[in-house]
Amino acid sequence: MTLPTLLVLDAEPPPRLGRLTGRVRVEHADATTLAERLPSADVLLVWDFTSHAVREAWPGDGPRPRWVHTASAGVDHLMCPELAASDTVVTNARGVFDQPIAEYVAALVLAMAKDLPRTWELQRGRTWRHRESQKVAGTRAVVVGSGPIGRAIVAVLKALGVTTALVGRTPRTGVHGPRDLDRLLARADWVVAAAPLTDDTRGMFDARRFGVMQPSARFVNIGRGGLVDADALADALARRWIAGAALDVFEREPLPPDSPLWDVPGLIVSPHMSGDTVGWRDELGAQFVEMYERWEKGRPLPNVVDKRRGYVPGH
Repeated sequence: MTLPTLLVLDAEPPPRLGRLTGRVRVEHADATTLAERLPSADVLLVWDFTSHAVREAWPGDGPRPRWVHTASAGVDHLMCPELAASDTVVTNARGVFDQPIAEYVAALVLAMAKDLPRTWELQRGRTWRHRESQKVAGTRAVVVGSGPIGRAIVAVLKALGVTTALVGRTPRTGVHGPRDLDRLLARADWVVAAAPLTDDTRGMFDARRFGVMQPSARFVNIGRGGLVDADALADALARRWIAGAALDVFEREPLPPDSPLWDVPGLIVSPHMSGDTVGWRDELGAQFVEMYERWEKGRPLPNVVDKRRGYVPGH
């Protein structure tokens, strides 16, 4: 019997696939070899979810993988017109990052409310400077992105006593639609971007949107870098249109050492780590193995991406 071929777009450390030994032929590729190996693969595991190699190497016609899985929540790094038009099934790592990212957002909210960055700065200078900090309970937050990550953020913020509104692509019970966003932004103390990157969401947080926010508002992006006009955000902070911000994702990653974002007053920069807790790679590997076993038996796969929309539709 001919074994299916699983092609892994590599990153270090590699995924643990020992449970599939003897059931699948595992091959490996990097950005330089992906195009030549894609046609012979039945399944592609995009383990290097920072790479854009799939988008550049995907074959237009002819043989191609029947299933592509990315070890990430976002799929914008691999989607291209040829993949979107094909009958290849695309899945993502929905579910692995929800709670860790929600906790990270809560940590940022508390750090900014309690002025912890300034406390650490003063400590390094051996300076005793008493200040008052903000009470989080009773404040208002808007979370943009109504998928599992957005919903997990809402749950954690509510546990802190924050009144939270959730905004999604389509209004429904418990979820506001895009038309409500500006009205909600005007009253929010915290604005959290957790939306997928699509044609509709790219650059949605621009100068106009930062101008709508209160001068006391703080902005957090743990979604995708392309959701935000970074120059407009830096200008809004410089002009004190908003009180602070935290970015964990960027259009270009790693953020170059000469990027002006490193020195923007009131901005916390972190290296795309909000969902990466101890053992996260093992969770991603275990999730893929479970999904492969379903695919192997011909059972429906979870986390199937709507390739036209660019995300897994909600229920």
